[in-house]
Amino acid sequence: MNEALKVLVHGTGFAGAGHAEAFRAAGAKIVGIVGRTQTVVEDVARKLDIPYAGTDWEAALEECTPDIVSIATPGGAHYDPIKQAIAQGCHVFCDKPMTTTGATAQELHELAQARGVKTAFAASFRYTASVQHAKRLVAEGAIGEPTEVECISHFNLEREIPFGWSHRAEDGGGRLNNNFTHTLSIVTAVVGDKITRIAGDVRDDLIRAPIVDGVHNFATRRDFIPKDLDDPKLQWGESNVEWSYTVMARIDSGLAERPVSVLFKHGGLVPRFHKDHIVFYGTRGAIYLEGHYGSGQLHFYSEDKIWTALPLPADIADAVPDVAGETEQCWHVLARDFVGDIRGDVVDPYPTFAEGSQYQQIIDLISTSDTWIDAPDLT
Repeated sequence: MNEALKVLVHGTGFAGAGHAEAFRAAGAKIVGIVGRTQTVVEDVARKLDIPYAGTDWEAALEECTPDIVSIATPGGAHYDPIKQAIAQGCHVFCDKPMTTTGATAQELHELAQARGVKTAFAASFRYTASVQHAKRLVAEGAIGEPTEVECISHFNLEREIPFGWSHRAEDGGGRLNNNFTHTLSIVTAVVGDKITRIAGDVRDDLIRAPIVDGVHNFATRRDFIPKDLDDPKLQWGESNVEWSYTVMARIDSGLAERPVSVLFKHGGLVPRFHKDHIVFYGTRGAIYLEGHYGSGQLHFYSEDKIWTALPLPADIADAVPDVAGETEQCWHVLARDFVGDIRGDVVDPYPTFAEGSQYQQIIDLISTSDTWIDAPDLT
């Protein structure tokens, strides 16, 4: 395949621009972009030098005849555009969450398989350099057999952020859809992806948020926080999603004889005291990753019982895409591998709709909180 693959992007916000740049860096051609508002999509297309701008997805599919579609809208807007793209024979690159239910995600996965198109699921923080370093160390046996993983994050989100898709389950909001997906992808990339048991609890500790006009880009929503929250004219929207969660899982790992126990803990509205972190424990040592999605410094605890900060291996450091932002860097890696796979190159395994549908089914199980067991009267 000598000609550049053609990509049609769905979404005009932070993810839409990021996906477009990632595919360009991978050697693809961005032929069009689709959004909800004509003036907004025209402005984004002009800034990104994209020739086609429209608000009708089906019309864009017909006119642009893309090889790949890149879905960069909130999760609630994924199902129909993906289904239509698959029917036309397009390969699909989709940001998380895949859809809003496990059933619809599984349906799209099966449709893609039947149509013979390739898919990529952008729960992509597994591609940070520190996670890749940890993956290599664990595979080499540096910590022995993995036994336990601990994922702790506290976001301390402003309660006053404008009401939008992230507050609504029907739009793909919530922290399971938009945080847990990344962390689960990181853990499975390092220790294995055969998830055998799951249990969890969720909490909506936001309740409501102010309704503000003009927010088109998720990344700039803080700029729209109202100055006067006591203004009687201010309208409020009610949240129906979780902002905090605690999840426990067991994963069968090809690197260990016994299942690996995993804790995922996220507080979306609570202050952070220590840095967020991810820790991989094993029978002979441990790996501690600092920071947001474990993307910071890697520390290794060896059999001599001391923690040592390890530098990145040169080849991993050199492979980091030369773009600003960890999110953008991860999109670049996944888009590069996806494009390479479509062209017939040999690439490493990457997350697809198989993972996306599995994650959505897991989120359904956790969201219902049906995994609780009533305690007896202990008095």
